Amino acid sequence: MLTPEKAYDFYGDLTKLGVPLSVHCHNDFGLAVANSLSGLRAGASQAHVTVNGIGERAGNASLEETVVALHSLYNVNTNINNEMLYDVSRMVARLTGVYLQPNKAIVGENAFAHESGIHADGVLKKAETYEPITPELVGHKRRFVMGKHVGSHIIQKRIQEMGLRVNDQQFQQIFSRIKSLGDMGKCVTDVDLQAITEDVMGILAEKVVELEELTIVSGNKVTPTASIRLNINNNEVLEAGIGIGPVDAAIIAIRKSIKDFADIELEEYHVDAITGGTDALIDVVVKVRHDGNIVTARSTQPDIIMASVEAYLGGINRILGSKFVKKIKEGDL
Repeated sequence: MLTPEKAYDFYGDLTKLGVPLSVHCHNDFGLAVANSLSGLRAGASQAHVTVNGIGERAGNASLEETVVALHSLYNVNTNINNEMLYDVSRMVARLTGVYLQPNKAIVGENAFAHESGIHADGVLKKAETYEPITPELVGHKRRFVMGKHVGSHIIQKRIQEMGLRVNDQQFQQIFSRIKSLGDMGKCVTDVDLQAITEDVMGILAEKVVELEELTIVSGNKVTPTASIRLNINNNEVLEAGIGIGPVDAAIIAIRKSIKDFADIELEEYHVDAITGGTDALIDVVVKVRHDGNIVTARSTQPDIIMASVEAYLGGINRILGSKFVKKIKEGDL
């Protein structure tokens, strides 16, 4: 059982043999990278590493952690393309099905995520205050999570990046709503922020279609069936649909529900698991088409069916919008 101190002594003694020496460490105590670095300092010329630290038991020394530590802490060039580390990590996780914890060093989704108002403000002014390396070094991206600790500077910056302009009164309403969601334990995504901002600004003052109830029946030797109740401009619409799966059935039921108002095609559907595990957050992105117009909508939920339905309804409401509501009220539709 090695510690960094023992590893240095152990590999230092072996270097006296005068032959090429490799360091091979497992992560049983979470010290694989530290022990590998100590072995290299002691004179070893090679280190055995794996992408994402994959290996038996607790895994092996992590490639990305070892390479970046050598680069940033010891000024050692390994001739590895550091900017590909994040992409390679994601590819290996996807192909092996062994997903990373969000707080994994260097390549975890939260490695360069900031929520606290003070931290986020500091990063914007001087990134190295809270980031020992830049996300660009490893092909990652910095992101700001809007939760109960988020500061006003971050929200203002994200709203501006979306191309939206709000006055002081509107911003205070937006800020209060986000803080309220944070107090309930919800982290507000960019999609949520845009929806809140547009709602406060009156861009989407009214929703054409709102989900009231959804029931799914699916299973072995059972045709997937969805029953849905929608509120379309204060009118209740009940409909059902069958499909090749529960998501398909739900989408078909929605299309049947709105057929008297508009023919909206599902142009593209993409689903991705943000985290690993059976309780993973599911990110659904859809593109919908109506009269030659295509819009994109997204929803992130633990439930793939609800995420899919919310994303599709979000696209419908983005296409139809307040102008469509006005036409319905005036009797033109």
